[in-house]
Amino acid sequence: MNRMAGSRLILLYFALCFFAPSLDASEGDADPTYMACLEQCEKSGCVGEKCFQHCKFSSDGKPIDGPWYLQEPLYQKWKQWDCRSDCRYHCMVAREDERRKLGGKPVKYHGKWPFQRVYAIQEPAAVAFSAICLALQFHGWITFFILLNYKLPLRPDKEPYYEYTGLWHIYAVLAMNFWFWSAVCHSRDVELTEKVDYSSAVALIGFSFILTILRALNVRDEASRVLVAAPLIAFVTTHILYLNFYKLDFGLNMIVCVAMGIAQLVIWGVWAGVTRHPSRWKVWLFNVGGILALVLEIYDFPPYKGFLDAHALWHAANIPLAYLCWSFVRDDAEFRTLTLLKKIN
Repeated sequence: MNRMAGSRLILLYFALCFFAPSLDASEGDADPTYMACLEQCEKSGCVGEKCFQHCKFSSDGKPIDGPWYLQEPLYQKWKQWDCRSDCRYHCMVAREDERRKLGGKPVKYHGKWPFQRVYAIQEPAAVAFSAICLALQFHGWITFFILLNYKLPLRPDKEPYYEYTGLWHIYAVLAMNFWFWSAVCHSRDVELTEKVDYSSAVALIGFSFILTILRALNVRDEASRVLVAAPLIAFVTTHILYLNFYKLDFGLNMIVCVAMGIAQLVIWGVWAGVTRHPSRWKVWLFNVGGILALVLEIYDFPPYKGFLDAHALWHAANIPLAYLCWSFVRDDAEFRTLTLLKKIN
């Protein structure tokens, strides 16, 4: 099942790590018309009839009314749109309108497709789907908790019989953390949100890998679990520190994430092939769904009506996968609990 967790994240990260790296080498931002618009906007503070207060400069090059973030109402400062960001967006919109009238196809600007903002949100569809995934992760976690503590028998010390309870609780927290930051990053992609988003994904993939090994190999002894987890935790932590404090290397990050994801797919595929677990079919179904979702990332296409692109659909594909994932976890908890009770009795 964690193959489900990992699969989803290999996909997730294959997407986030591979298709978002090159931010300044796209066809759109090399377009002479766009470049001229951007240059003029940063000098005049206007694109056509639309002008931006934080693009007004004095003769010495400083904003007339102080820094741009002091010129906006407090409730608007969260979006961090500055002069360059607004100029880029509105020049892109103007250029894409011209291109559409001439029968041209959309192109990328600074590594991203031309999306339509909604209340200052850069990619509204991806944000909405991320929020739904977050809600499903929370729902899955709560139903898992209720099953263990109120529906299944408990040990004399009132603890669940299921040996992987704590690990799945950690997974739930990491998964909800990831989807939260995914929504934030797609709302406003700046260096900070990008780093936190990528770090959260790496943490989730890394822990999913650990959980995959422990569950597939049925590792229950605490000392053995530490031996398995310690080197992987050290590796994941080092990688996250490298991305945040040395170099945000998208290529290296893609390799690391995809390698861990593929390893999980292989482990869970072998496990599903040899086990007699009654819900092993859900593992296979999740694998198939994960592969199909990955196709959406490979088949990259511009956003329909400026909103729905392949990556947004990939987020949507994770909605049923999240439900399937927690469905397997609940089944696994019941299966392991009943198995242990039979041995005791």
